[in-house]
Amino acid sequence: MDIRLFGTVEDSIVDGPGLRFSVFTQGCPHHCPGCHNPESHDFAGGKIVDTAEVIHLMQRNPLLDGLTLSGGEPFCQPEACLELAQAAHARGLNVWSYTGYTWEAILADNNPARMALLHALDVLVDGPFILAQRSLALKFCGSKNQRLIDVKRSFEAGEVVLWTPPAW
Repeated sequence: MDIRLFGTVEDSIVDGPGLRFSVFTQGCPHHCPGCHNPESHDFAGGKIVDTAEVIHLMQRNPLLDGLTLSGGEPFCQPEACLELAQAAHARGLNVWSYTGYTWEAILADNNPARMALLHALDVLVDGPFILAQRSLALKFCGSKNQRLIDVKRSFEAGEVVLWTPPAW
């Protein structure tokens, strides 16, 4: 399956806990002022890659803890991102995704492909980046409005449950 990418980082330590393979999708409708990847907004930009190639790159590193889907906007390519998430889970990796949509907006939209991707995630970092709420003190998000949502626990509870780091 094809995916339009802005790029990948094979050993990220900033896009979630542990060592992560980060996929930056190409195309974003949000255009958040202050976005750290404004070049990823153009839906015609980037490059088209087969998801099998991305999965192969991800599988080369035995030290990975997880996969992070970022952007651009991963929920604009939910089928391809779902394929990556499933491959990561098959390897025992956790899967995080960043999105400019809120949890509530994704649920209200109830788009089957987006809902399938949401169900395949462990953590969703939701909400647009808001420059006026930017904080460098936050872990794994850029502005105070963004939430780190424990997806499975949120579905079980029927309400948003925030992710908490594991106790060491």
